[in-house]
Amino acid sequence: MDQKLMETYLDILREELVPAMGCTEPIAIAYAAALARDTLGAMPERTVLTVSGNIVKNVKSVVVPNTGGRKGMRCAVAAGLCFGRAEKELEVIAEATEEDLKAMDAWLETADIAIREAESELPFDLAVGLFRGGESSYVHIVSHHTNVVCIRKNDRVLQEKPWSDKMDEIPENRSTLNVEDIVRFADTVDVDLLRPILQPQIECNMAIAETGLKGDYGAGIGKILLRSYGNSVHNRAKAWAAAGSDARMDGCEMPVVINSGSGNQGLTASVPVIIYGREMGVSEGTLLRALAVSNLVTIHLKTGIGSLSAYCGATSAGAGAGAGVCYLYGGRYQEIAHTVVNALAINSGMICDGAKASCAAKIASAVEAGMLGMRMYMHDSQFYGGDGIVVQGVENTIRAVSTIARDGMRGTDKEVIRLMMGNDRK
Repeated sequence: MDQKLMETYLDILREELVPAMGCTEPIAIAYAAALARDTLGAMPERTVLTVSGNIVKNVKSVVVPNTGGRKGMRCAVAAGLCFGRAEKELEVIAEATEEDLKAMDAWLETADIAIREAESELPFDLAVGLFRGGESSYVHIVSHHTNVVCIRKNDRVLQEKPWSDKMDEIPENRSTLNVEDIVRFADTVDVDLLRPILQPQIECNMAIAETGLKGDYGAGIGKILLRSYGNSVHNRAKAWAAAGSDARMDGCEMPVVINSGSGNQGLTASVPVIIYGREMGVSEGTLLRALAVSNLVTIHLKTGIGSLSAYCGATSAGAGAGAGVCYLYGGRYQEIAHTVVNALAINSGMICDGAKASCAAKIASAVEAGMLGMRMYMHDSQFYGGDGIVVQGVENTIRAVSTIARDGMRGTDKEVIRLMMGNDRK
C-alpha cells in the first residue's frame, strides 16, 4: 500500500478516535463556554448561547456528565463556565466537585442566559457570547465538536478560519477513504502503529459497557437483551454495545472513545468486534486490524452524511461493526463490501431523534443489521443493485445513502425537531 495513503489513514484514526465524557453535544457547549470564559477573563453577567436545531435535539433529553444527573443546555453552558477546563476539550468537565456543583446551581439561580436559534443551515452550529460590563467574548464552533472557527474578545479577532454556512466542511483527507483501500490498509499496517490508537478504545469502551450491565442505567437495554435472548456471542455483541449507551446516555462519568464525533458510534463500531474477537480467540494483531476496518468504514460512511442529521449514526457504525467482524472471520474486500451494502439496505432510514435512553436500543438494531449483512453473504445471499436504495458497487451505495441522509431527510430532521420541542415530559 502507498505509504502516504497509509499515513493518511492513521491520521484519520488519530483525529477521530479521541476520548470524550458523556454525550458530545452538551460537552461541545461546555467546551465553547469554557473557551469564552477564558477569553473574557471573568464570569459573565450575561450569556447568549446560539445553537442549531440538531444540537437542541441532542442536548434536550440527555444527562450532562459530572453534574449529578442535571440535564439541558443551561446546565451544559453553566458547567463549562463554572468549572470547565477548555484545554481538555471533550473532557472539559471531567473534573467536578460537590462544591463546583453547588456553586453552579447558585450561579444558575440568577444567571442571565439567552438561548437563540442559529441562522445558518448547518446541522452543527453553536456559539457562546459572554458579556460583562463593557467587555465581551465570543466563541463559534461549526461542523464538529472542537472545530473552533472564531474566537473574539470585544472587537478583536483572536482566532479565525474560513467556513461555509451551507454545508459541513469535509476534511480533505476523508476523500481518500474507500472500502478496498481500508481493507488493504488493515492487512498491511504495522500493528505497533495501531496499538496506541486502538487500545484506549478497547479499554474505555468495554469498561463503560461492563458498567452499563452492572448498574441501573437508562432503559437497561443491554441487560434486557441478555436476560431475554441468552449469552450467545451474537447477542452479547448487541447487549454490551447497548449497555455502554445505557450508561453513557444516563450520565455515567466514564470516558468513551468516540467515532465521527459520537460516543454511541464509537461504542457501536468497537464493542461488537471486541466481543467477537475475544470469543474467537484471535491474536491481538488480528483484533486491532479488524477494529481498524470497523472504525474506518464507519468514518467513511459518516463522512458524506455529516456530523448531525436525521439519519441515526448508529446505522453507519453497525455496518462498520459488521465489516470488522467479517474481517475476523477471514473476509476481505469482496465479503466486507457485500456486508456493508447488505447492512445499509436493511437499516438505512432509522431516524435520529436526539440523544436519550432509546439510543441503546437503536444501537442493538444497528449491530443486528451489521451481523445479518455479514451472515447473508456467508450463506450466498445478497441484495443487488436496483433493490431499493442499493446501487451496484459498494461505493455507489454509500454515496446513495449519504445523499438520502444528508439531503433527502432534511425535512424529516426539521419535523423531528419540531415534534421534540412540543413534546416535553412534564
